[in-house]
Amino acid sequence: MSDGDVEARTSLEQRWHREMLDIFEIARTIGYNASRFIQMVGERGALATGRHLIDDYDDVQTSDGFRNLWERRRLDLAVEARALKPEFRSLFTSAQLATCRRRLELYGWRQQPPWEPPPGA
Repeated sequence: MSDGDVEARTSLEQRWHREMLDIFEIARTIGYNASRFIQMVGERGALATGRHLIDDYDDVQTSDGFRNLWERRRLDLAVEARALKPEFRSLFTSAQLATCRRRLELYGWRQQPPWEPPPGA
């Protein structure tokens, strides 16, 4: 990997980190304090947290945060939706992205694109 590639990857990972912080802040505005989520971002880093939430849960046993956002009808704030943003897809494997799409679909999230808030949100 060239120096330019490393810098671009670092910049992309920094933007992903900002995206994770935005999830936390927006979630607070809808009454959800995602304290465990932001703790994981601080401890593991944003990218490792995103990958953990995608890989280490299944479609039935989802994370508490995913379930909380689903109950609030705000899966646009889920890591799974944000990982599908075109600018972040290269951070994840094709299998991880397929998991994101499948999980959102299974939970009835039809918003397109999936990272946009629903009308009236």
